[in-house]
Amino acid sequence: MATPVLTSSTSVTSDSRPSIRTKFYTRLSEKSLDENEISFSDTSPSCPQYIQSKLCIVTVGLPARGKTYVSMKLARYLRWIGINTKVFNVGNYRRKNVGARQSHKFFDPNNKDAIEQRKRCATEALKDVIKYLNVEEGQVAVFDATNTTRERRDMVAQECHRNLIKVFYIELVCNDDDLISENIKEVKINSPDYQGIDQEEAVQDFSKRIKSYTTIYEPLDLQYDRDCSWVKLIDVNKRIVANRVVNHLQSRLVYFLMNMHIKKRNIYICRHGESECNMLGQIGGDSDLSLRGKQFAVKLGEFINDRKIPGLKVIMSVMSQYPVLRVWTSQLKRTIQTSRHLDVDSEQWKALNELDAGACDALTYEEIQEKFPDEFALRDQDKYHYRYPRGESYEDLVHRLEPVIMALERQENILVICHQAVMRSLLAYFLDNAQEELPYIKCPLHTVLKLTPKAYSCEVERYPIDVPAVDTHRPKPKITVLSRSEKEALENLPEHY
Repeated sequence: MATPVLTSSTSVTSDSRPSIRTKFYTRLSEKSLDENEISFSDTSPSCPQYIQSKLCIVTVGLPARGKTYVSMKLARYLRWIGINTKVFNVGNYRRKNVGARQSHKFFDPNNKDAIEQRKRCATEALKDVIKYLNVEEGQVAVFDATNTTRERRDMVAQECHRNLIKVFYIELVCNDDDLISENIKEVKINSPDYQGIDQEEAVQDFSKRIKSYTTIYEPLDLQYDRDCSWVKLIDVNKRIVANRVVNHLQSRLVYFLMNMHIKKRNIYICRHGESECNMLGQIGGDSDLSLRGKQFAVKLGEFINDRKIPGLKVIMSVMSQYPVLRVWTSQLKRTIQTSRHLDVDSEQWKALNELDAGACDALTYEEIQEKFPDEFALRDQDKYHYRYPRGESYEDLVHRLEPVIMALERQENILVICHQAVMRSLLAYFLDNAQEELPYIKCPLHTVLKLTPKAYSCEVERYPIDVPAVDTHRPKPKITVLSRSEKEALENLPEHY
């Protein structure tokens, strides 16, 4: 039986105290929170431990079915929820070892020399998968290749099982010729395999490559593969078949895949207008918008209403071919007030509420340093994992936002009006930011971001709205030891009134 994976280790901070990850940030300074005596005990990390054994996700399917697209999205999602994940694309190994410029003849099932070369590339990639999972700190690896034959899949499974690694297959089936053609034109002909080659010639060559794979393709079978764990996605989630989904992580993967779509869409995201708490330098709270915040709300309405976003002007038309533009806010006053001048009704999500600062809610950074200097330092040491007393950490917030991400994956055009920590967490998902980067992503007030998810990335366009606002961004401090001075603790504070 595979041994459990250790997801963290004990370390020592710069002032030789026990690791703040181990103690997990629940200790307060000797000063009490209020007039009543409140005690806090040590807790375990806030992130649920989803990984009981190492997992190799193996993609299956003909070329141009979206295997790499799904692999990249899955890896990004798993990293976002704290699971160390890496994609091993066998095509990249082939390009490195035998060169990118290979015609369709290289993929002919009768080309024995090419078959042997491709097998060596797959074996090399699989060795790296096993090294990543068993030697390095990997928890999930994605073996991204066609894996169209039972022989190849059995080889991968046997090698993984010898190394105590579970296998989960994801097969992508597409019978929509228009979708396949679009995928070839938008993704495949722009790959390194066809750089500098005429588009029509590239499409013809790649189509012949697909035919070569089709002759040997052996899909996952309910009878032959009955003892394996797998999911089959047919025509982009029009139909899903799952078999032996045996643990929590695999069920999460299936749920994520069920919510995914590949239609073109835009996600507009911004913070609320400047609030009264922002002007005073207070974190959290539930204040009204300032005068400038109200001006931003008007300007935001004009910006969105003038964008001619499909669906915005045709909400009442039952026969419209366009999806309705959705607008989501939190349940806090400042986001709801920011949405008032839109031509669309907003939906209020409690999950979009700002990170709960607990005992520090509605305090300024200066007040936190004065009342709880150790807590202030502990947060600066590891801002992602630190949890406010009686409040949340960024890690907690990420897990709170997971249902929002699942819902966003189902949506088409949408506007999300949220808060600084929430916006950082959502952006980290779409832009694949590391955990240590997430709490320091710049999300200025009165700026709208337009996200356009692409095949392997996400395009970002920034639209500053011409209404002044305070700057609430605090860069990562240089000195984080508990023994730092007040001046060192308060360096680089954003200005406020």
